[in-house]
Amino acid sequence: MSTLSPFLDPGPRTSPDTLALAHLSRDSIQPIYLKDTTGTIDGYVEGAVINTRFGSFPHSTLLDKPWGSQIRASVVDTGSRGRKLKLDNGAEPDNDTEEAGSSVAVAKDVKTASSGFIHILPPTPELWTTSLPHRTQVVYTPDYSYILHRIRARPGMKIIEAGAGSGSFTHAAVRAVYNGYPKDTDDKKGSVFSFEYNQDRYEKMRKEISDHRLDGLVHITHRDVYNDGFLVDGESPEAECVFLDLPAPWKALPHLSRNKPTPSQLLSCELDSLDDTGSDWKSPLRADRTAYLCTFSPCIEQVIRTIDVMRRLGWMEIEMVEVAHRRINVMRERISLSVPAGERGASQAAASVAEAIAKLKEIEGRFKNQRSQRRDVDIDIDMDEDDEPASNTKPTNRNGKFVSPSDEAENGRSVKPWMAGKLIHRTEPELKTHTSYLVFALLPQEWTEAQEAAAFASWPCGKESKVIGSLDKEARKKEKRELLQGKRRKGNFEGGRSTPPKKSKAA
Repeated sequence: MSTLSPFLDPGPRTSPDTLALAHLSRDSIQPIYLKDTTGTIDGYVEGAVINTRFGSFPHSTLLDKPWGSQIRASVVDTGSRGRKLKLDNGAEPDNDTEEAGSSVAVAKDVKTASSGFIHILPPTPELWTTSLPHRTQVVYTPDYSYILHRIRARPGMKIIEAGAGSGSFTHAAVRAVYNGYPKDTDDKKGSVFSFEYNQDRYEKMRKEISDHRLDGLVHITHRDVYNDGFLVDGESPEAECVFLDLPAPWKALPHLSRNKPTPSQLLSCELDSLDDTGSDWKSPLRADRTAYLCTFSPCIEQVIRTIDVMRRLGWMEIEMVEVAHRRINVMRERISLSVPAGERGASQAAASVAEAIAKLKEIEGRFKNQRSQRRDVDIDIDMDEDDEPASNTKPTNRNGKFVSPSDEAENGRSVKPWMAGKLIHRTEPELKTHTSYLVFALLPQEWTEAQEAAAFASWPCGKESKVIGSLDKEARKKEKRELLQGKRRKGNFEGGRSTPPKKSKAA
């Protein structure tokens, strides 16, 4: 079995003890942990079975298949499903139960059913977001893809995530920073440091991380970051990117400072004082890199409070963004008066001026026929209908609609259903509701006195020459006069003569 996570390298085919995703429809995906079993499980002699509205699918039919394969439903034998072995007081199982257990030998000899099919897909953060069990509000793909871009998440970087929740952002973040599994504790690889306050969500998240083989890349911690900060085992994670999905992100901001905030700063932010750590203050941020931060807040009041605290603690380039996601549907539209009503993409309207004129002529002809029948009272109406001239008969379809000759010629040609009509695209009729406001900010890297001295030695200040702004106006005029006099002397010397002095007006 591969030690790599299926989210990072799923391989070419499905394998046992690996997460796979059963694609039922565009908006319905079901996660499956594939098992290679030979015994009866839950009464199914075929072993583990997944049941959907499209039929039953034993895991044996899903194993060793190329990703993306279409899997047909199978006819499963329920066997002893729903029965219990009555072994109390030394009683032996009945014959029916023994026969059900003996049918395990034909577990993989299943027959194909006619109920339907599914597609087996490899797990990705995008598909996992749509199929994961929701424990909290989920950060969806449009949001976390933009967040990872704005906080500069790249392979080899370290991300702090506060509020793991359902793990949607965690899986996307670990893929963004992945550059290999660490060989030991000293091997610095890209990783995600996730913090969760709720004990139940923490336990479920830790199990998912283990099942998905992301143990060495995701460090999940059960902690209240408002009071205890972001250190891991007393050491700084040296993070360059931070994502806060918290009810009150401003309460966690003092722990994300380069230096310990002063009591006056905390008082101006209306925050509680931090625990006294003395001289052992450690910042969870990497000192020699700019830190990028994003907060995820549903309410504008949270945004206002967060931005106020950011400004007081030195965060810069603060910006709020709201992502509005729209899905564009591409389809073929068939516009014609002869299209049967109820078909997908059908619109019963005139496709051209000629078709509209033909329809009007048909209506006018029917109106004239009705008026002539009312005036001719001596002729039996039933007889008139039977003896109606063939020249007045209009071609119609099964719904009684008029069919023009051009439509008949078009229908006569063999046009595939998915190619008929005009290709169009439209946005979905229902707009997605508001998810959250994203607040981005950055904290410049720590700048020490030694770095300032090294920069001053390379680019000295105050001793510039020939630089605009280093001289006053009179000094620049004097410098310009001296330059012009030098050019004049040079010209006179090259001409071999000296210019006579100018005579005064008095002479």
